[in-house]
Amino acid sequence: QVQLVESGGGSVQAGGSLRLSCVYSGFTTGPWWMAWFRQAPGKEREGGACIVNGGDRAEYGDSALGRFTISQDKGKNRMYLEMTNLKPEDTAVYYCAAILDGRPYYGCRESTFGHWGQGTRVTVSS
Repeated sequence: QVQLVESGGGSVQAGGSLRLSCVYSGFTTGPWWMAWFRQAPGKEREGGACIVNGGDRAEYGDSALGRFTISQDKGKNRMYLEMTNLKPEDTAVYYCAAILDGRPYYGCRESTFGHWGQGTRVTVSS
C-alpha cells in the first residue's frame, strides 16, 4: 500500500525558512515522479514542484512553488521542499504526491498524480 507522509510544517515569521519532508513507502518498483503542491485557505490547490525518481530532473509547474527547491534522498525514501524567504502568502497546507512507475506523466500538474499525503500546514506571519 502506497503511503506518503509529510512533516516539517509549522509557524514561522516572514523571511524565515522551512524544510518540508515526505517519506514514501509501499511502491513495488519505486515512484516515478513525485511532487509538492499546496492549498491556501479558501483557494484551490496549486503548484507544483516535481522531481523524477533519482533526482535527475525537476520541474516547476507554475510560479507558486518556483521560489523553492525540491530534492530527493532516494536512500532514505524521502523527498524535500526547501523553502526560504517565506512570505505570508505562502501560508497553506503542503501536500506530497507521487505516481507509480510506468504510469503516464502529463507534466507537473495536479491531475498527473494519483497518490497523495495528508498534508503539512505552513503558517507564515508578517
